[in-house]
Amino acid sequence: MKGTENGLFHRSPRRRSRRRTRVRRTVKDTGNTDTISWATKLGWLEKLSFGGCALLAFEHIWHGEIIFQFPFLTGVRDGNAAEVMREIATVGGAMTALILAVWIGMLIVSSAIVKHKPAAIQG
Repeated sequence: MKGTENGLFHRSPRRRSRRRTRVRRTVKDTGNTDTISWATKLGWLEKLSFGGCALLAFEHIWHGEIIFQFPFLTGVRDGNAAEVMREIATVGGAMTALILAVWIGMLIVSSAIVKHKPAAIQG
């Protein structure tokens, strides 16, 4: 398949979500209550990624872009597979960048909250 040769499928949010799941499972919780563990933070990213994938799949089904017979994408059935692969690369890349930006924002806000937490609440 032509789309896999130049790595277009590697940019899809679903593939990155699965990769993050494997990474998060290998990260151990430190047990430190003064900070939020990386396992928890990667869990946030994982949930954002899977949520984005589910929302995009729902949107494709809603607009009739996915059919329930081979090749499953109506654009590929019509013969313009290159256009479909280009859309997967551009929309998937943009979704991944947006999800990453939201996650980085969450990290900044959560670290500010933990940093300014009163001593009485910390433990």
